[in-house]
Amino acid sequence: MKTNKLLVAASLVALGLISTTAFAQNGHPREQQVNSRLQNQNARTDNKVADGKMSKAEAAKIHSQDKSIHKEEKRDAAANGGHITKAEQKHMNNQENHVSNEIKNH
Repeated sequence: MKTNKLLVAASLVALGLISTTAFAQNGHPREQQVNSRLQNQNARTDNKVADGKMSKAEAAKIHSQDKSIHKEEKRDAAANGGHITKAEQKHMNNQENHVSNEIKNH
């Protein structure tokens, strides 16, 4: 089944229906989930600063934590053939939950 998906994707690329860069940028679903949460948390943090509910210093601390999680995701993906494991995703989601609670409590 995996081979069939690769053949279909390769055929679509060959036909020009999708570009190779668009296909490559999709990433693994576990990475997408982690990175989507990080983007959402960064937006929530920025909104709190804009609303005056969080200082720039507090936001910088939270952005630093998010950046650290993102770096961890990239390192783990590089070590695992371009994707993160379920255990790594769970660990990063736990870290993101902690950061999310910090944002929520401001």
